[in-house]
Amino acid sequence: MNNKIEAKIHFKSLVRVFKYITKNYKIRLFFVILCILLTTASSVSANLYLQTLIDDYIIPLVGATNPVYTPLLKAIITMVIIYGVGVISSFLSSRLMVKVSEGTLKNIRDEMFIKMQRLPIKYFDTHSHGDIMSRYTNDIDTLSQMISQSIPEMFSVITTIVVIFIAMIVTNIYLTVVVILFLALILSVTKFMTSRSGSYFEKQQEAVGKLNGYIEEMINGQKVVKVFCYEERAKKKFDELNEELSKNVYKANKFVNYIGPVNGNLGNTLYAVLAMVGGLLAINGIGNVTVGMIVAFLQLSKTFIGPINKISRQLNSIVMAIAGAKRIFEFMDEEPEQDNGKVTLVNVKEQNGELIEVNERTGQWAWKYPHSDGRLEYIKLAGHIEFYDVDFGYEENEIVLHNISLYAKPGQKIAFVGATGAGKTTITNLINRFYDIEDGKIRYDGININKIKKDDLRLSLGMVLQDTNLFTGTIKDNIKYGKQDSTDEEVINAAKLANAHNFISRLPNGYDTELSSDGASLSQGQRQLLAIARCALCDPPVMILDEATSSIDTRTEKIVQDGMDKLMEGRTVFVIAHRLSTVRNSNAIIVLDHGRIIERGSHDDLIAQKGQYYKLYTGAFELE
Repeated sequence: MNNKIEAKIHFKSLVRVFKYITKNYKIRLFFVILCILLTTASSVSANLYLQTLIDDYIIPLVGATNPVYTPLLKAIITMVIIYGVGVISSFLSSRLMVKVSEGTLKNIRDEMFIKMQRLPIKYFDTHSHGDIMSRYTNDIDTLSQMISQSIPEMFSVITTIVVIFIAMIVTNIYLTVVVILFLALILSVTKFMTSRSGSYFEKQQEAVGKLNGYIEEMINGQKVVKVFCYEERAKKKFDELNEELSKNVYKANKFVNYIGPVNGNLGNTLYAVLAMVGGLLAINGIGNVTVGMIVAFLQLSKTFIGPINKISRQLNSIVMAIAGAKRIFEFMDEEPEQDNGKVTLVNVKEQNGELIEVNERTGQWAWKYPHSDGRLEYIKLAGHIEFYDVDFGYEENEIVLHNISLYAKPGQKIAFVGATGAGKTTITNLINRFYDIEDGKIRYDGININKIKKDDLRLSLGMVLQDTNLFTGTIKDNIKYGKQDSTDEEVINAAKLANAHNFISRLPNGYDTELSSDGASLSQGQRQLLAIARCALCDPPVMILDEATSSIDTRTEKIVQDGMDKLMEGRTVFVIAHRLSTVRNSNAIIVLDHGRIIERGSHDDLIAQKGQYYKLYTGAFELE
């Protein structure tokens, strides 16, 4: 990327960080700035007061017959007070900045999480989960360092430099010229070194994200790693990613770490040169230079160069934070899931043969369809799904579904059969609008699903997947996940319907048993039964069962299947299964091959045809 464009992006990221800081903490920032100004004023005043202390109070005492030390003591007390104001102001600014920093980061994390809920499924399918986590942790940590330390340090430095520069000009113009020459040299060295490290900080943060993503994969797949003796290859891959991170960290910090020592030595050289030049000016009577002025100016120069060295020490954290901010804002600027639907799902009751919308739960639902002419139509939720000539591809020019046309009438069970990659799960993803189609139509109770709001559409659907996701909390909490206002009685009834009540009752704390680590303490079958119970509690008219029993044993499958059979009664059901015995009683079985429907019909019809399904069922051909 062009350096100017890259610099512009980094500048915009920095500006956005400042907007977050000033958004809710204007008053605190005002007091932080006030404290920093007081600290700077205290430092400069103390340095300037040195000249007065030496020339007016110490030198007159040298060789005095009857020295009086009271004025000197008062002068020293005055200097202590000046330094004391600086110390207190510095302490207060640090305390206030901690609150500003943590509050700002909390707001950023909140917005990131809110944005994550609005992102389409496609984003999570195409991005490493570990890399996303890295933006919440490592990238946020780099911002924390910058906001709490680097930004206040930079403001303090800039203020100090401006004030001290003015003080130096007022004190002695000749010595100021010497400082300016050294300052130009120091800034040139700093610019040279930072320009060679900036891009590597961004690569460093990306490498951290890759490494975290790989670690997450290995943690989730430890059983697979051990079963296939993949440990050594896993270590090798980790070493490669770790080495990439190490190289980027080294390159990012190599030049930046040189800045401090180089600038420190230049500052010491300046100190010596100023002492020499000041001495020559005093000896030759040029510029009214006194011993006190030389001491004060040396102190001013030290205070002037010190902040520049502080900036150089903070540069690596600043550049790293900007790289982290860029990654955070890239995440926050991702295109959210689009939803232009206007049809909503509402509770209704029948009155005089018409559907009337009500605010109470009635157990009857209808689609509230606002027409362009202002008319409202209520269409009873029945679960009638129709596909018309649907083509779909996850990526442009890569079509995975071709001319799919099918229907499922209310109460029917439709089964999808086919090899892996045939398009079975893709069809169910389209029903949920996890992905939107561009060609063809999908209708739900006669309504184009693109016109239905996604939240309302998904509220009418229930899914039981092969991979069950349970969340930290009690069993009751997990069953109530999709219907938070459920009563304990409703939860128990749903568990009974799913054949889960018996095993839950045998647990030490029953429905209040705490789960963690995705319910690792439960068997796969038990976790699946909880997923069915969760779905049963929502009571959806349309069910999607995606390989729901493929990873459990035959005995457990019988229990799970009984639970699902109860759940499927009276509902429109889409079933994806490799075990053909589970789909025999389907109203229609659809055989898919490379995204195309090649056969459809009941079990008996397809067996009679002796086509692909017949070969699959009799074992003449196996699913891959």
